[in-house]
Formats: sequence, C-alpha cells, structure tokens
Amino acid sequence: MTAIYKRELHSYFHSFLGTLFIGAMLFLLGIYFSVYNLFMGYPYIGYALSSIVFLFLISIPVLTMRILAEERHQKTDQLILTSPVSISSIVIGKFLALATIFAIPTGIICTYPLILSIWGTVSFGESYLAILGFFLYGLACIAIGVFVSSLTESQVIAAVITFGILFLGYMMSGLCNMISSTGNLLTRFLSAFDMVSRFEGLLNGSLELSGIVYFLSVIILFLVFTVQSIQKRRYEVSSKTLGMGVYSSGTVLISAAIIVFINFFVSELPSGYTVFDVTANRLYSLSEETKELLSDIDEDISVYVLANESQADETLDATLKNYAGFNSRIKVSYVDPAVNPKFFTNYTDDLITRNSLIVESAKRSKVIDYSDIYQSEFDYYNYSSTITGYDGEGQLTSAIAYVTAEEMPKIYMLEGHDELSFEPAFTSAIEKANVDYETINLLNYDTVPEDADCVILNAPARDLSNDDTEKLLSYMEKGGDMLIISAYTDAEMPNFGRLLDFYGLEIPKGLIIEADHDFYYQDPFYLFPEVGYDDITDSVTGSGSFVFVPYAQGITVKEQENVTVTPLLTTSDESYARSDISAGGSYAKQESDVDGPFHTGVKCEKEVEGETSTAVVYGSEYLFTQNADEIVSGTNLMLFAGTLGSFVSYTDSVVVPVKSYEVSYLAMPQSSIVFLALVTVIVLPFGFLITGFVIWFKRRKR
Repeated sequence: MTAIYKRELHSYFHSFLGTLFIGAMLFLLGIYFSVYNLFMGYPYIGYALSSIVFLFLISIPVLTMRILAEERHQKTDQLILTSPVSISSIVIGKFLALATIFAIPTGIICTYPLILSIWGTVSFGESYLAILGFFLYGLACIAIGVFVSSLTESQVIAAVITFGILFLGYMMSGLCNMISSTGNLLTRFLSAFDMVSRFEGLLNGSLELSGIVYFLSVIILFLVFTVQSIQKRRYEVSSKTLGMGVYSSGTVLISAAIIVFINFFVSELPSGYTVFDVTANRLYSLSEETKELLSDIDEDISVYVLANESQADETLDATLKNYAGFNSRIKVSYVDPAVNPKFFTNYTDDLITRNSLIVESAKRSKVIDYSDIYQSEFDYYNYSSTITGYDGEGQLTSAIAYVTAEEMPKIYMLEGHDELSFEPAFTSAIEKANVDYETINLLNYDTVPEDADCVILNAPARDLSNDDTEKLLSYMEKGGDMLIISAYTDAEMPNFGRLLDFYGLEIPKGLIIEADHDFYYQDPFYLFPEVGYDDITDSVTGSGSFVFVPYAQGITVKEQENVTVTPLLTTSDESYARSDISAGGSYAKQESDVDGPFHTGVKCEKEVEGETSTAVVYGSEYLFTQNADEIVSGTNLMLFAGTLGSFVSYTDSVVVPVKSYEVSYLAMPQSSIVFLALVTVIVLPFGFLITGFVIWFKRRKR
C-alpha cells in the first residue's frame, strides 16, 4: 500500500494536476476569505468555505478521473492486478494519495482562524468544525470519483459521470422540495444522497455525530464498491467467474446494509449523545437553568410544531431535540398546517405563523409564536430587519414552567410618581418568568391588592403621597415584598425614605465615585461593584461576569431588630460619595465627600408578626436598562431575573436570556487587510501553480 501511495502522490505532482488542484482551491477560497473575513470583518471561516463547495463539482472529477481509468486504458492495471498486493491495499493507497493532495490546502486553511484571532474574537470551535465538515465532504466526493474511475477506461467518461453524481448530491435538497414540499417515501430515500445538507449542518456550530458518520459511511461504502469492481474484473477470466460475481454482489449488499443500519442507529440515539454544541454562546446547548427545571418535570408535556418536519427551522428543531432528549416526558410532534390548517384553533383565537409552537400539559397550554423565537432589529436607514438573537430556549423553558406551575404569581408595578418603565428586554424577562404583571396607581385602591406577590417601585422622580406610603407600609407589615429602585433627584423624598427606614436603610444624596480602577468601567461613575453571594446573584457569580451600575447612590444600613441585610452589590474601600455633582470639577476626592465602601444593592428580610417581608433595593435607576445591560453582555438582565426569582420561588430557574446572534466584527487595519488578501489570493495559489509548472516543465524536457 505504501508503494502505491508514494507512486500516485509523485505522479500527481509530476503531472501538474496536483498543484493545479491545490492552487485553484486556494485561489477561490482566498477570494471569498478576503471578502467575508478580511474586508467585511466576519470572524467565521464557514462563510468562505460554504461558498466554494461548488468547486468540488469540477475539481474532484478532474482530480480523480485518471486514478484507475488511465491504468485500465494503458493496460498497466494488469501489472497491479497480478501483483501480490491486495486489491484493498491498492484502492486505499490511491485514495490516500488523493486525500493527501486535498489535505494540503485544508491544512493551510486551518491557519486562517488563528491569523484572524489576532484582530478579534474568533470561535475556534465553529471554525474548525466547519473545516472538518469541508474536509469530510471533499473526501466523500473523492471516494465517489475513485469508484467511477474504476468502472471505465475513459477519463472523460469518468469525469462526466463523477460530475453528474456530485451535481445530484449538490442539488438533492432542492430536488426533494420540488418533488414534495411535505415529504414522502421517495424524498426520504433521495435525501440519503443529500451531501450538502449534512455539510451545512456542520457549519452552524453544532457537531452532529450523524453528519460525521454519514460522510465516513459514504467514503467507506464507495471504497468497498471500488474494491469489488476491481475484484470482479481481476477474476473475470477465471473459472470462478460466477462464484466471484456472486461473492462481489453479496459483499456490496452486506456492506450497504451495515452502513444503512449504522446511520439509522446513530440517527435514533438521543441528541444528548450525538449533538455537541461548539458555538461561542452555546446556542444549541441547554442552560443550567433549563436543565434544573427539566429535572423536576414528572408529568407529560406535548410540544406541537406547526410545520412540516422536512421544512422545520433547523435551529429550533435542534433545541427541541435537546429538550426531548433530556427528559423523556417531553414529546415533540410536527403538525403540518397544509394537512391540518385548523389545529391551532384548539389553543388560541389569534392567527399564528408557521413554525410556531404549542406547549401543553394536563393543566394548561401556551402558544409561542414563531416571531417571538428570534429577536430582530429594524434598520430605518436601509429599511431592513436583521436577526440579532435567538430566544428558542428562553421561550420554551418559560412555556414549560408555565404549563407545569401550580399557580401563577402576580406582580404590581406602581405609577403616579414619575416612575420609570422597564424597557422591552426586561418586560420580556418578566413575561418569560410567567409572572402576571400589572401597572397600578395606588390612588385607585384602598390597599395594595391581596394577590400581590411583589410590588415594584421603579425609580420615582417625585415623592409618594402620605396615603400611598401608608398603604405600602401596611402591605409590608403583613409580609408583603418590595423591589425598590432609587433615582438620583434634587427633590425631597421623605415618604420614600420612610419605606427604606422600615428595613433600616437610608440612601443619602449624592453619587458614588469609584477610585479603584478594578471597580469601574472607563468613568469613575460607571461602577463594577463586587457581587455578593445569594440566590439572587447565583447566575451572575456563576458566570464570573460583572454587573454594570452607572450613576449609583450608596445604600447605608442602620441596625434594626428583626432585620437581616444581605449585600448584593458593594463598591471598593476606595470609593466615596459626592453630594454636589452639579459643580463639576475633577474626580479627585474632596473634603466634603463621604468615604466608602457603599452598597448599591441589598436584600432585606424583616420578621413582622410571624411574617417575613422581603425587599430588594438598588441604588441606580440605570441598572435595569438595555444600554447598561449591553455593556456586560446580559449580566444585568440575569441579575433582574434572579431578583424576580427571590419573590416568586419557581421563577429563579426559568428566565433564560436571549442568545445573541450579533457578530463581534474583526478590527483589522487596512494595511493588514491588503497584505493578507495579497497572500491568500495571489502568493499562495500562484506559488503552488508556478512550482508545479516548473516541476512539470523540467520533467517534460528530460
């Protein structure tokens, strides 16, 4: 086998064909690499790779057409066939020679993500998975070409037939959709020849074992076909012709049956054993919050997807398989709207879109519209919408918590004192926690509603009235819970202070200035406080991230009986508070400044007549805003979800943030872009071509 391998490898480089293949592949890839990764700044090599797979349709037939056909045409195959080397060794040696030629440009491509990482964040898992898929796809095409070359002595016929087979594999997904948009037995059979879809499945950062096994199966099966094709011809003049023919056919059938069985077996395994998430933001993995919830599910849950399974959203389908694989009580069913257009009317009167979900338990059901699964932003300049995030897990986890909960909690948000309203990301977090929330003005109520699990007072700019204050104090004395967020204002707020005093808290006027560089971001008013350990902050401390607290007031604690105070956010010892910030000036500490450290977030628990009233107090009105949350990539939202969970016991594990689709573009200087573009488009490809031409030309002159 080694001799065959060396012979073929030398022949391809001496004939200029090998270097032509390498140069052409590097040239075309260099063009797309320059456009997508260098000039546009995308950090994913998969964009470029997916754009050049059509090159296989032309380059692989040309590369493989002579591997066996030429031997047969020149009658040199008789020397090989009568040698003591086994047929399988001959085929494997030739295949490995071709694989080596293909591995050279693939190996060069492996350096591209490393180079890109110099100028930004590159997901190596996604990049190298895409390269692996590209390599396996190419090897499968080579195996097909080797088999076709064994069937004929004409290189042209071998190239044309190989092109036809690869073209069908390239177009098979579209052909199946043309035959039947809903899928049938024929399309299921034809989908076995769909190589592009398996390749694309490896481009999105999801390592699917079924895709790897598929490509390996194609490679092995066509090499077996090649061996049997040569084996039959080797003994065609033997007296055992009939016997060997039967043996050859039996081997082919047995091999095909084994391959089909292995692929079927792998496809039927739970996704937890066959699908591995290598994306940077764990797009296809279930979070610990979801796993904790699913571990406690002991009742049947049905998830209906309003789509034909063959046309389902691939990302959402992968997420659903993860749920079903983690807990067998969750059953996923696809309902084709073309077959059953009125199915959804059993659950809602509203119109919903294709790929929407219906989650149902014995208690209740919930509809998740497909438009809520993806987060998007509208660009008014270009009048186009861009998908920025995936919320499939967040919506599904929320729905499962909703349909399995024994009762629904209720939260009231106060208005009437110029309070701030929560922005969409935070109201969405409340909704995903399955909390029924309502905005009320206490002027219209005699008391705080009895069904309140929590009352939220979000950054009032005006003081509360005496009447509103008494209603809230009465509610708190009965064990009512509060979420209080303060706002920096020049207005006197004595009644607001009475609410804080109930828990032994006080918020003096002034804003905190942080002098420790490790505790602020760019500006001393932009705090990165130390995060304390509590159920509220579990998700934050577990992720090792910062909480961003801009323009914060300090919370001081006075000793009071029956009150337990847990610090959640605390500044450094070098921080200080400045009461007069309107005068401007430097950040240098002044005599009138008050020394820290300060709490900017606390949890208070007060025992009152056998009841426990819990209050979580934060000292910044900007803490729970989308701008602040974006600075720390969602950590503030995680803190908000944890805060909700402290008031409503079961929600602490069901609020899963949106998984961002937004790309962190590479920041490359123009000189580096131009240099790398020249190297990848000109220097590397033409370097191989010139070297190969020189070797071929010298050899021809001899």
